[in-house]
Amino acid sequence: MSYEITGKLVARFDTVQRTESFKTREFVIEKSDDFNGRAITNYVKFQCVQDRTTMVDRFNIGDNVKVQFNIKGTKWEKDGKTNYITNLDAWRMESVKLGQDNAKEENYNDIPPSEEVVDDLPF
Repeated sequence: MSYEITGKLVARFDTVQRTESFKTREFVIEKSDDFNGRAITNYVKFQCVQDRTTMVDRFNIGDNVKVQFNIKGTKWEKDGKTNYITNLDAWRMESVKLGQDNAKEENYNDIPPSEEVVDDLPF
């Protein structure tokens, strides 16, 4: 299932080569909403993987973007301890103008990523 959110790009991080054949990159958008006259701001961190790690390069810090993403959860066990990790895997970004519901597309890829599972990642 795919989700989307619109906000302002506030941070992007370097690509990290996790293994010889797997790389990731993270970025953050700021999302503000008005609840009963009170502004609430959230900072949402996304992860891109493999060839999608370059899609954030098309945008500048401060740009308003729409991010399409999947939610992925992993169970990780080590030394008798169990940890659960949730990732927001971004697979498409578009630029948007403030107050506009229909985004002008700076499209990266229209096809959602495969449900490839990488189960050796401790993050």
